[in-house]
Amino acid sequence: MEKIVQRVTSVCHTDRVWLREFLAEFLGTFLLVFIGNNSVAQSVLSSESAGKFISVNFGYGFAVTMGVLVAGGVSGGHINPAVTLTLALVGKFPFRKVAHYVVAQYLGAFLAAGATYVVYIDAINSYEAGSNRPIMGDGATAGIFATYPQTFLSEEVGFADQVFGTGILLAVVCALSDPKNRVPKSLVPLFVGLTVVAIGMSMGFNCGYPINPARDLAPRFFTAIAGWTWRVFT
Repeated sequence: MEKIVQRVTSVCHTDRVWLREFLAEFLGTFLLVFIGNNSVAQSVLSSESAGKFISVNFGYGFAVTMGVLVAGGVSGGHINPAVTLTLALVGKFPFRKVAHYVVAQYLGAFLAAGATYVVYIDAINSYEAGSNRPIMGDGATAGIFATYPQTFLSEEVGFADQVFGTGILLAVVCALSDPKNRVPKSLVPLFVGLTVVAIGMSMGFNCGYPINPARDLAPRFFTAIAGWTWRVFT
């Protein structure tokens, strides 16, 4: 058994720093989106008998914590293009690494959406009962994968909602990475996850707190090619 573990480790190991970072961000983002979207699927497809809005918030919070834990030691655990770009803009992350971080994050989110689809496709078909992959309204399932605004929400308020939600997350991330605050590294994943829970529980009603571009856009592309069509962008 030990030889098998050593062989797997040797195969997976690479001396290329950028590749290790890429794989870490990919896996961390995959965990975030897979677990988070599965919590949404369980709530929606059971008509909230197996999960309510609060469980979705905690599902995403724990998913973020797990993603940061998995990726943190290798890449810093950004798992969010907004975090990567912000840290680069404030001088806490080299711009030359932004591209492969962001590509890894979008790819991880896209494949995570596919994994959620595989796990819940039978439940989705049963829930829709023959309807043509509704995007919004009664019986809609597209919201399992990406965020959609309430019908009453204006574009201006929706924009402000996203700015405030993302801004809160980025402010906390910057505070956690500030050495003056002396936050133990082992607690950073937990604090980031709790921040996401707080944002969701206070700002989730309008449009599902889309504070991670990769978590929203990549799964949206997946749904566009998986039967919901390009209506997901309208």
